[in-house]
Amino acid sequence: MLQHLHRSELDALLGTTIVHSEFTVMSDFVEFRHLKYIAAIAETANISRAAEQLFIAQPALSRQIRELEDALALRIFMRKPDGVCVTAAGQMIAAYAQEAIRLRDEICRLAGAVHRGEFPDLRIGFSCFVNPKILRSLTDAYMSLFPGCRIQFSSGDPSHILRCMEEKTLDGALLPLPITGQDWVVEQVASSPLVVCMKADDPLAQRSEVPAIELGRRLKIFRNPESHPAAHNRLIEMLAEVGVYPEITNLVATPADIQWMVKDNYGVALIDREILTDPSLTTRPVAGVRWTADTAFVHRNGADHLALPILIRHVRKLRDEKPKRRAVHPAAANTNQPYLPGMAI
Repeated sequence: MLQHLHRSELDALLGTTIVHSEFTVMSDFVEFRHLKYIAAIAETANISRAAEQLFIAQPALSRQIRELEDALALRIFMRKPDGVCVTAAGQMIAAYAQEAIRLRDEICRLAGAVHRGEFPDLRIGFSCFVNPKILRSLTDAYMSLFPGCRIQFSSGDPSHILRCMEEKTLDGALLPLPITGQDWVVEQVASSPLVVCMKADDPLAQRSEVPAIELGRRLKIFRNPESHPAAHNRLIEMLAEVGVYPEITNLVATPADIQWMVKDNYGVALIDREILTDPSLTTRPVAGVRWTADTAFVHRNGADHLALPILIRHVRKLRDEKPKRRAVHPAAANTNQPYLPGMAI
């Protein structure tokens, strides 16, 4: 399986980007058996014990490590009377070795499951408030990492999807933040501006930003709080920070519902800028703040689908490659006050 992976995909599996020149040096001199030797010595801090663990003669192990150090022109281990200690440079190589061995074991286990027809479909839940581009990105990544393996999607509100993961009928989910509780592993994957949605001919559209006082008068459309209580509560807190205490008169279940209510003059709404689809509508930011709608990949602590560890590493790599967006409340810009974190309605 590894021989068919592109370099970028291998980096994604390892969860790190290797500088080309360093990768070349490692691939020229370091064979996989060397990585096993280095990991065992680093773990035991003793060449003799490592040799026993590896079923290799101690002199042969010492010689091969010394030859490798000479080839790399660095010392991986410092010899002591009672054993060895790992040098600073050696710690980098040892960490790489341990990760490569773990990855090898995972890949072999996955490949074996695929070969035996035992690789289960990956069951992913998602909220309709998640940008479809994120779903496509996850699908593309999964198909690239696990060719021929299937992914099943299930839409629903976050509360329902979290219950499904608790009941183990879903393996993971793409959901708006925040996600509360100790039972979840949460990896943020995307962030986009949270803005005011209005009709294109609304007088507010003549402004570059919507003042908080105007937002307070017009903001009446909200996602049903029961579908994602944590997100709703956080939104109310954020609005209170800028003196907005809205009258919640219209509750919706989908982004499409929000947009038709805005078109039919039921009020304005806060939405993720990336999901606006109706050409008769437009958006403006709220004056004085930079709020974001954030999306995360979520799974249970202890979730055991074979693909999750590698998929999570790929998700982290995609996230780390994107420019960081930090939502900062202006009032906190020059103080020690906390900034307002992104969220979704």
